[in-house]
Amino acid sequence: MRYTVGMSILTDVHTHTAFSPDGQSDILQMLARAKELPLAFWGIAEHFDYDYLTDGIPFGEEGATFTDPEKYFAAARGLQARERDVHILVGGEFGFTRNPAAAPLYRALAEKYRPDFIVNSVHTDGTGDYYYKTPFAGKDKKTAYLRYLTLVRDSLDADYPYDVVGHLGYPARYAPYADKRMDEPEFSALLDDILSQIIARGKILEVNTCAFGSSSPFLPFPAILRRYHALGGRDISFASDAHQTARLAEGRAETAKALKDIGFTRIAVPCRGEKIYIDL
Repeated sequence: MRYTVGMSILTDVHTHTAFSPDGQSDILQMLARAKELPLAFWGIAEHFDYDYLTDGIPFGEEGATFTDPEKYFAAARGLQARERDVHILVGGEFGFTRNPAAAPLYRALAEKYRPDFIVNSVHTDGTGDYYYKTPFAGKDKKTAYLRYLTLVRDSLDADYPYDVVGHLGYPARYAPYADKRMDEPEFSALLDDILSQIIARGKILEVNTCAFGSSSPFLPFPAILRRYHALGGRDISFASDAHQTARLAEGRAETAKALKDIGFTRIAVPCRGEKIYIDL
């Protein structure tokens, strides 16, 4: 079932609290800020890093641990049941890997805890996270980016449920190249395949304003979003990827204007297999 909310309201679907290894603000602090803004829909997508676990990738931060699903879902569902001012969506971000040992772990988590939505993201290439620059070692931009985009294409076939394709263009945040763009001709065929498959599978393409260092105000790059729209893609979600209160809904107004200029008219909010459409 799909339905439209006929007014412009604030949404942010893909944020992290201190339940995630890299989250900086307590869930109650994040909720207080969400109410202050105010957000109508606040989506929590704590990291589930089974890509790290199965591939043996160490966390860069000393003492970092995996998200505890029992504690997270219990706390977030409790808030969700009590909260009346903000629609809290209790979700998760799954880190894709080609390692076949990860998919059963993700499926089991999805079956046990029934997240309201799942963001499927590529953070690693099997050797390390792009955040720590390991995947760029010894590679020129074309080689590194094509490997990443191939992983994104593979992630669309993931053998577990997901709703949103997260931060397409993630390596551009951290790439050690003078020109960090990913919208160049050598990537166009693979990008077209990815975008077409997102559309064909009915998934949501995330627009993520955590794009520092990428030379773009958001990810995917504007040219990629224009291509998505030209191919018929209309389902996009807004995400700040905030890990602390100060960044909730960051860049929302500027991003909405840019999306309208491309031709988008609405934001999709994923919720328990449905899409709630919000006017931009």
